[in-house]
Amino acid sequence: MRTALTDLVGVRHPVVQTGMGWVAGPRLVAATAEAGGLGILASATMGFRELEAAIEETTARTDRPFGVNLRADAVDAADRVDLLIRHEVRVASFALAPKPDLISKLADAGVVVIPSVGAARHAEKVAAWGAHAVIVQGGEGGGHTGGVATTLLLPSVVDAVDIPVIAAGGFFDGRGLAAALAYGAAGVAMGTRFLLTKESTVPDAVKQAYLARGLDGTVVTTRVDGLPHRVLRTDLVERLEHSGRLGGLLRAVANAARFRGHTGLSWSAMLREGRSMKHGRDLTWSQVVMAANTPMLLRSGLVEGRTDAGVLASGQVVGMLDDLPTCADLITGIVTDATTIIHGLDGTTR
Repeated sequence: MRTALTDLVGVRHPVVQTGMGWVAGPRLVAATAEAGGLGILASATMGFRELEAAIEETTARTDRPFGVNLRADAVDAADRVDLLIRHEVRVASFALAPKPDLISKLADAGVVVIPSVGAARHAEKVAAWGAHAVIVQGGEGGGHTGGVATTLLLPSVVDAVDIPVIAAGGFFDGRGLAAALAYGAAGVAMGTRFLLTKESTVPDAVKQAYLARGLDGTVVTTRVDGLPHRVLRTDLVERLEHSGRLGGLLRAVANAARFRGHTGLSWSAMLREGRSMKHGRDLTWSQVVMAANTPMLLRSGLVEGRTDAGVLASGQVVGMLDDLPTCADLITGIVTDATTIIHGLDGTTR
């Protein structure tokens, strides 16, 4: 299925697997790429050398285009940009808007820059800075999310910019892709749907915990990292919701220390990232510490399989899912169904 996104990136189908921390590793990204979609490695939970190894492994698994998600506020963001350029990675995606100089450097090297945005004004800003496309996620999406539904946010962004817009938040099948294209999007991006595939490295018991949820199985909480975060309803999340702020802050400091050990970041580097995060999002220092706490809470659930001690980011779409397809079957099914739907929209009354 050809759209502005497939032409821009060089993939066969306008389906994007998002850069989910602890989930979007080489196996999932390569499987998505081989199936004709755009897979994106999640680098925020990786140290620099770990990221380089992940890029090399993905390249060994597939010769098709893929991307890497970067933190624009990371202390080594410039070094990671150089790494992507050196390895000729096709796409750089960003959860926060990258500075214009990073966009220019990537674009000059032939790397496609696709930031994620949560409002039309953010899309206008990054488009003016030279971004090639944007991902816009409605409130149905998992992880950090906003309060505006995709059905309203998507057309507002499509109307605001002239670059390709990729829709995220609530997509899982061909009907969603057809609807997104009808709104003017150039494709869809999915996280939870790809988390629940055979190639996802999330433990099977955790996948079953996701599949058991209904449409009311997620909640948006600020008690994970101080920002609105859509996650599965679990006993741990309930405890976080009702815990005192001091106790939560102390646990956050301990988990931030664990993450420092995992990534090899020095305390000074983490402090610099905290200052950057605080400035970029106008957060309190308490919220910054809580944000540093998040990766280890996610790792406990998504890597270690501890649903009792981990946080499981999830979109509302989880309530519509009941299977674990391969990436190839997933993408082929979505595109086939969307094509059938679009061809059937000929104005005939039924």
